[in-house]
Amino acid sequence: MKKRHPNNQLTYFDIKRLNKPGRYADGNNLYLLVEPTGSKRWILRLTVGNRRRDMGLGNIKLVSLKKARELAIHYKSQARSGLDPFIERKKEKGAFVTFKTCTENVYKIVEPSLKNKRFAKSWLSSIEQHAYPHIGDVPISQITPANILSVLTPIWNKKSETARKIKQRLKLIMKWSRAQGYYDGYDPVEIAEQALPRIKKIKKHFKAIDFEELPNFIKQLKKSELSFVTKCALEFLILTAGRTTEVIHAVWDEINFEKELWTIPAIRMKNNKEHVVPLTIKMIEILKELKKLNKYSIYIFEISKNKPISNNTMRIALQKRLNVDATIHGMRSSFKDWASEKTNFNNEVSEMALAHSIGNKVEASYRRGNLLQKRKALMNEWEHFLYKKDVKIFTIKTNRRPKQFLSNI
Repeated sequence: MKKRHPNNQLTYFDIKRLNKPGRYADGNNLYLLVEPTGSKRWILRLTVGNRRRDMGLGNIKLVSLKKARELAIHYKSQARSGLDPFIERKKEKGAFVTFKTCTENVYKIVEPSLKNKRFAKSWLSSIEQHAYPHIGDVPISQITPANILSVLTPIWNKKSETARKIKQRLKLIMKWSRAQGYYDGYDPVEIAEQALPRIKKIKKHFKAIDFEELPNFIKQLKKSELSFVTKCALEFLILTAGRTTEVIHAVWDEINFEKELWTIPAIRMKNNKEHVVPLTIKMIEILKELKKLNKYSIYIFEISKNKPISNNTMRIALQKRLNVDATIHGMRSSFKDWASEKTNFNNEVSEMALAHSIGNKVEASYRRGNLLQKRKALMNEWEHFLYKKDVKIFTIKTNRRPKQFLSNI
């Protein structure tokens, strides 16, 4: 009987015949593993850095006996030369995994943390539009600074903000790929960035209506032929000094009529912190009118079933229909200018009303409250300013401290 080679103990017949769960040695630290389920796969036992580890080489349906033996010799040789076969295998995989595949994997991870569907869509579409044509099919381990420059150079000066965002996303994709072991060494994005000219940042301010003109603008808005919901949304946005997305995506569950509060959850806020807006008389009037219009709506400013008005609806209404040379976001600037020039409230009160983060870390650590009472007074004054002829402040005298109220005339 012919003796089997000590390193080639299994035959093709053995592989088919063996059904009892367990490990069967082929030699050279290669084993056939038969699972209790009956599935069979190859295992290579290695010693890496004085630590014994098992490396899976694949199912017998995908990896033949001959291929398993070749892989065993390959990875054992790497281990003997001081390399880590597990890391080297990932690098080898990186030679076949494309940039596009890595991008899709990263997107699956980051998508749940992105603020809304629109932003999530733009995250991926910007890479598809600007990066895929240049490096989409390039193996991730072979991407060089020159490849990154081919993506960024055409838009670096023309679309600097888009280029900046894409650069950040490229960095994230490359970091994830390196963490997966698909490549090691330098970050090609960082090197490419050093070869690009510095862009001078020009701070652009949102065009705003002079706050002195806002009372007349509201009258013009009320008389306009815009839809009732759009008019209400614009008026409510001005009154609350809220951001566009905060207003158009507001839902009825966020409103507490009894406490006269609008609580915007952290997930909908730019700074990822819950924001409470004190509701004034006019705000409540607008909300109640909208509730009468559609009792079963989810969104407060709903244009059709379960669909709120869009950002474009507000913008077009302001700029095209009302012919106002300003932005929706600029309404917040108008509020800030008014609060600074016409009131005696501390700066932090109006900053908190705008849901701005406190820049000073020390101050932020001590500022635990939300200045709700002061903000309530500020928003009442803002409303009084906007509706000078419609609203007045009067005082009821009691034995206790006098209280101020707003009332419709």
